[in-house]
Amino acid sequence: MSRLKGLPWYTAIESLPRRIRTLSLRAPTLRLHRRNCLQLGCSTLAGIALPQLLAARAQGAAAGASGRPRAKSVILLLLTGGAAQQDTFDLKPDAPEAVRGDFKPIDTQTLGVQICEHLPLLAARSDHLAIVRSMSHGDYSHLPATHTTITGMPMPNRRASDLENVLSRRDWPCYAAGLDYLHPRNDGIPNGVTLPHRLIEGPLTWPGQYAGLLGASHDPWEINHDPNDPKFRVDSLALPTELNGQRIGDRRALWERIGREPLADTAVFAEQQELAMTLLTSGKVTEAFRIDREPDPVRDRYGRHMFGQSLLLARRLVEAGVPIVQCNMGIVQSWDTHVDNFGRLKNQLLPPLDRGLAALLDDLAASGLLDETLIVATGEFGRTPKISMLPGATIPGRDHWAPVYSAVFAGGGVRGGQAIGRSDKQAAFPVTRSFRPEDIGATIYRALGVDASAEVRDSLGRPLRLNAGEPIEALFSGSAV
Repeated sequence: MSRLKGLPWYTAIESLPRRIRTLSLRAPTLRLHRRNCLQLGCSTLAGIALPQLLAARAQGAAAGASGRPRAKSVILLLLTGGAAQQDTFDLKPDAPEAVRGDFKPIDTQTLGVQICEHLPLLAARSDHLAIVRSMSHGDYSHLPATHTTITGMPMPNRRASDLENVLSRRDWPCYAAGLDYLHPRNDGIPNGVTLPHRLIEGPLTWPGQYAGLLGASHDPWEINHDPNDPKFRVDSLALPTELNGQRIGDRRALWERIGREPLADTAVFAEQQELAMTLLTSGKVTEAFRIDREPDPVRDRYGRHMFGQSLLLARRLVEAGVPIVQCNMGIVQSWDTHVDNFGRLKNQLLPPLDRGLAALLDDLAASGLLDETLIVATGEFGRTPKISMLPGATIPGRDHWAPVYSAVFAGGGVRGGQAIGRSDKQAAFPVTRSFRPEDIGATIYRALGVDASAEVRDSLGRPLRLNAGEPIEALFSGSAV
């Protein structure tokens, strides 16, 4: 491989623009230019790594896994902005009025466990749910806290200003990138898909969304279009009309000729070429995006909104064999309810979450896939115990609060019908053992059979530990803590 690095074509591959690695679904179609298609012969398509794939495969085989995998897939529902724990899954009806807020608790199917009145469908399915009520950390800033939540590691070189905490190749890898590094695949199915949009607002692009220090070749697929949009079409994923099977075959023949040239390392090059062709011609994931083929009653059960249709698409991707799907449930600060906390939760946020997640649970349970699909719903932190009013605002809300918040788990071996951990009477601090976002990361990796303590190497070859958390064993043992 070292002999290849000096070759012009190798240098060109390493400098390919990010647009080739990202699928942005913009109606009516996504165009793959002929020149880019040729480059894909030894590069990437939508985040699937080709350069260095052989080395990564060897590292994955050597790293092994900790314990027997409990799941084949993970669906991460990111409640972007931080959902209020005391208004969702950890209500405090006996707290002072300035703390307890407007919502009332309702009983669930689990004896002694209550959740918000605006989550009735989830209350009826609590036998699938394990609610962790003692999540905790110390970072009150959206960007670094989100980084830790979606990578399972604190942000390296965290700065005081969020303008300096934006996305970079210094970030830790997201879960899909970590999996792709240790267990790359060549069957045309990506190790991760993020939808329905990236986490970005104005000049700030949230860190931790991609492969970070592992390099762009391990970035997950990224779908930047609302699945509820009538213009969301599977044709958006198709190759241009002029790139038919014959022309793809011509490119295969061309690469075969190049592979026989004396300058090419044919053993490495031929495999990279074959992987590229697999990506270009595989229809497994493309079919998953045919969300329009779902019967109308099914689509209606999920809800005809971004939340619901994103979760329906996540289910279809899991059925197609994608191991990690991250659903960003709202723009970066949808759940950041500094103003009108109760109105926004009641009218905009909780009903779509309730309906979409309930439908996802029902469908996975009916198909038998729930046992092998771990579902995680969490924000980057919670909200302040005391209701507050921002300067100039007329409707109260809740501010950032990291010392305690809730996360919800289901499927993938999780023992449902339980609440793990407790917060104090004001939902301000844990009174039992607390868990960190790093522990969510270790749980996700463990569920997929990945050793969270495995060694990975950055672009400079420096050895690093993938994750520093501990799996939340109570999720699977049912031993309350």
